[in-house]
Amino acid sequence: MPSTPNLRQAQATGSYDNKTALSVVIANMIGTGVFTSLGYQLLDIQSGFVILTLWFIGGITALCGALCYAELGAALPRSGGEYNFLSRIYHPAAGFVSGWVSATVGFAAPVALVAITFGVYLEQAIPHLPASVSACCIIIAMTLAHSFSRRTSSSVQSSFTGIKILLIALFCIGAWAFAPNPQSISFLPISGDGKLLTSSAFAVALIYVNYAYTGWNSATYITGELTNPQRSLPKIILLGTATVMLLYIALHAAFLYLAPIAEMQGQIEIAYIAGTHLFGELGAKIMAVVLSVLLISSVSAMTLAGPRVLQVLGQDIPGLKLLAKTNDAGLPNLAIYAQSCLALLMVLTASFEAILVFTGFILGLNTLFAVAGVFVLRWRQPNLPRPFRVTLYPLPPLIFMGITLWTLVHLLQQRPLEGWLALGIVAAGLVVYSGLRPRP
Repeated sequence: MPSTPNLRQAQATGSYDNKTALSVVIANMIGTGVFTSLGYQLLDIQSGFVILTLWFIGGITALCGALCYAELGAALPRSGGEYNFLSRIYHPAAGFVSGWVSATVGFAAPVALVAITFGVYLEQAIPHLPASVSACCIIIAMTLAHSFSRRTSSSVQSSFTGIKILLIALFCIGAWAFAPNPQSISFLPISGDGKLLTSSAFAVALIYVNYAYTGWNSATYITGELTNPQRSLPKIILLGTATVMLLYIALHAAFLYLAPIAEMQGQIEIAYIAGTHLFGELGAKIMAVVLSVLLISSVSAMTLAGPRVLQVLGQDIPGLKLLAKTNDAGLPNLAIYAQSCLALLMVLTASFEAILVFTGFILGLNTLFAVAGVFVLRWRQPNLPRPFRVTLYPLPPLIFMGITLWTLVHLLQQRPLEGWLALGIVAAGLVVYSGLRPRP
């Protein structure tokens, strides 16, 4: 396992600028969860205050995690995200399991979820176009865009992310300015809210929210391809996370202001339902197309970032060396193809909610150990240069770990099948590592 960052290859083949890296963070975060999870939350929680509190706590949790990843990424500047962190902090086996999780679930499953949502929204506007066909097409298109040219990859990512931010902002402004029949929902605390805030329903709902915030760590997957990552990475992660937190709270306030709770309960296409109340049936069909466009940048971002985990796995594990192979542009095209094939398989075989809950649990477990690594690394290597240090240490990692543990325990109690399946993936990773690890 390499013990020092190796950035020469990335520098020789070009690098992604800070704008592209920031767009990767924002686009990775603003994906399926924000446009779909409210319907599941409303099954048990009908309070506007509690719903917005969910998204506020999720944002604070993400910011705490982002501070920790900023310190780790600046101190250990190599691509690969949690694979790099856990390998260097704990043991190569821990890093491999993290990489295994990212390879099998961490990116392929979210790509599948976003692609399915893309297809569902597009089907609202074009009824005869099956959602699964659209989902597969967008995965294939983004795979091609990111596997041939770094310049094309950067342009696609930055452009679609800019469009996404603009359209979300315009939707929120339009909701408050032009809603024809606004709902009489209160965003101030009411009787019973205190009990909801400490309930199992709130904890499980927070799994959906935390899943929607996943992606704040995505810039760490391309650290080796950033310009001066030790200085730029903390700014990219924190600015991206804070921007998304504000957009999420505004967007959910707009959804609740526009549409009756009864219509949104248990539904996936939340933004389409809200759009119907704002624009009418024809306008909502246009809105469905717009929402589909918003999701393109998310598929793009995860197709860009995720394969870097497979690439570094290939660099370190001889049995996976094909995944480290790059094309003339320095892009890990075989790793990109492998991740996209897994995503296509999930689109064609798995249900939406099962993927969502299962993925939220296993990604929460992954980031929990990475954030705990801030304590471990400071204890084991106190003299390691740290260009960025966690503000208000040790509060951010403690807050992140406490909230994450609380939600994971409740999810195991409420949805044991998905939770134990996620733990099974981790165990399988250890088995695979024992067969592939380099022998002395």
